[in-house]
Parts: sequence; C-alpha cells; structure tokens
Amino acid sequence: MRTLRAMPTLMRVGFAEAMAYRAELLVWVLTTTMPLVMLPLWIAVAETGPVRGFTGDDFVAYFLTTFVVRQVTSAWASWTINYEVKNGTLALRLMRPIHPFWAYAIENLAALPMRLLVAGPVAIVALLATSRDRLTSDPRMLAIFFVSLIGAWSITFLAHVAVGTLSLWTQSSIKVMDVWTSGFFVFSGYLVPIALFPEPVRGLPEWLPFRYQLGFPVEVLTRSMALEDALSMLARQWGWVLGLGLLCVVLWNRGLKRFQAFGG
Repeated sequence: MRTLRAMPTLMRVGFAEAMAYRAELLVWVLTTTMPLVMLPLWIAVAETGPVRGFTGDDFVAYFLTTFVVRQVTSAWASWTINYEVKNGTLALRLMRPIHPFWAYAIENLAALPMRLLVAGPVAIVALLATSRDRLTSDPRMLAIFFVSLIGAWSITFLAHVAVGTLSLWTQSSIKVMDVWTSGFFVFSGYLVPIALFPEPVRGLPEWLPFRYQLGFPVEVLTRSMALEDALSMLARQWGWVLGLGLLCVVLWNRGLKRFQAFGG
C-alpha cells in the first residue's frame, strides 16, 4: 500500500526528469532506429520476390512495429544501479521506505510518454498508411499482444536489474550488459525476423529470452500465428519473467549484504 500511494509522486518525478533530460532522451531514441535502417534493405531484397513469405509490405509492417515495440519495452536500470553502487548513492535509496526495484521500474516507465511522443506518431502513422492490412484484427491476438508487451518490458527491465545488481560484487557490470545486448541484437528479431533464420538455428531463439523481449509481440501483431502457438510462447515468455524475477531477488539480497558489509 505504501508503494501504491507513492507511485503517482514517483511517476511525476520520473516524468519531470525525462523532460529535464529530453535531449538525452532524444539521443537514446535515435540509437534504437536500427529497424528503420534495416527496412529499406529488406524491401530491396524483396523486390525480386517474397523472402520466405515476406513481401515488401510485410517487411514494412514488421520493422515499423519493431521500432515502436522497442520504444515501449526499453529499460536502462543496469546503468542506474551501476552508477549508484559506484558513487555510494545506493545507500540513500536504501533508506527510503520503497523497495528500490519499484523505484527503478517507475523511473523507467515514467519516460515512456516522452519516448512515444518523439517516436510514436511517425512510426504509427507510417504503419497504418502503408501496411494496415498486415496487422492482425483478431481480438484474441490483440489481447495476447498487449500482455506480451508487458512481458517484454518485464524481461528487459529484470535483465537490467539482474545485471546491475552484479555490480555489488564487481563495482561495474556494464560489460555484462553489453554481452546481453549483443545477444538481443542477434536473437530477438531486431535486425532479422526469426522466420528468416537458417533452419538449423531457427528453433534456438524460442528457448532464449531475447525473442520474448521484442520479436514475439511483433510477430503476434504482424504475422499469421496460430492461437495455440501464441499462447504457448506467451507461457514461455512469462516463465522467463518469473525466472528473472527470482534471480533478481536472490542476487539483490546476497549482494546487498556485501554492499552493507563494506559500508557502500
């Protein structure tokens, strides 16, 4: 209840910070435009014919949706935690009556309106104008899409928290986040749709968390997917959410003892 009462204030503070650092936020948005770079490349490839069922319009729908989903599901808690551990300001956060996990989550979510304000209108208008018929209209799939968005953001955020918490042992875990991000670029569908992967490795992303950070919700909205397959993948996605959540709690509780022991 204490956290719920504090959420509106934390959201206002987080939004004010996003407004104050809007130039930095704009740069952050610009660093996530790789789908817009890949789009004309794949359209050019599809000019000679469909690529494993993808036409030019399919690529437009896929990569524009990827761009929007990337904005909605981004997080940066690992950098915040690393900074606070390195500078000792984590101690001040621990004195507050709200668990830091909730504070980090609300701070990340508070920037969402600004991200959508910058990137959303252009991408959404372009998507509806060029590939509206490529988006699913099945209400069940739309419901799965919105639940999968929550799951995608949760995986991204919890991965950042888990990696950031490692800094309680190493003082900096940014390199670990770089490794995670590399896996995301390759296996999430961010640069190449999973359906275009070579046959021997196409099944691998189904068992890794990266596809559920991005590719899965994009596929639900833009590709013809059976309801049973979508539900199965949704269960796997939320299995990753649960697993990463438990990992975060374990790493945090053990790392915090080390942090307090050394007077961080």
